[in-house]
Amino acid sequence: MTQEDGQLDSLVRKRIRALRVAQGWSLEELATRANLSQSSLSRIENGQRRLALDQLVTLARALDTTLDQLVENAADDVIISPMIDGTHGLMRWPIKGDPGMSVMRQRMTDPPPDNPARMRAHPGREWLVVLSGTAVLMLGHRRFRIETNQAAEFPTMMPHAIGAEGGPCEIIGIFDRDARRGHQKDAGSDDSEADRTSAQARCE
Repeated sequence: MTQEDGQLDSLVRKRIRALRVAQGWSLEELATRANLSQSSLSRIENGQRRLALDQLVTLARALDTTLDQLVENAADDVIISPMIDGTHGLMRWPIKGDPGMSVMRQRMTDPPPDNPARMRAHPGREWLVVLSGTAVLMLGHRRFRIETNQAAEFPTMMPHAIGAEGGPCEIIGIFDRDARRGHQKDAGSDDSEADRTSAQARCE
């Protein structure tokens, strides 16, 4: 067994125990759910018994996870650097485990638009957390105040807009694949509009 194999073996055993403890289960309870003897499970967790594939499959099912997740190795590149979008004042972090998801940090100073025509609607779902200040979420015909440390989750098919109230606010937004695409299209539209306005100004 290589050192890397040994580290993975130890990680899997620790993971089994941690998942069991997180569920609040005793050795006996998990052993019953996995059709193992309590002594066998104890030896698996303590490294005194070889990890067999059929037992890992059964344990993964009993722990409400998958075999892939149970034996997944630790990633070396844990730290993720943000991508800076200076044009829109944003910082974005991709989520490596799910490339369709992304995280965005944004500082807002303006209130949400009063004109419903400027509200966005696109497939997807969004989550946001207010880091400081007070944010206002316009969702259809409803208005929500979101204070510091509060969060909101909403379907982006509802016409929506987000802004600040009573001063600057800073938010973290999390977007699924569809919501991210919707915002990228909106950003592209904003850039195009800005380009058209600039070109018109030059012509005049």
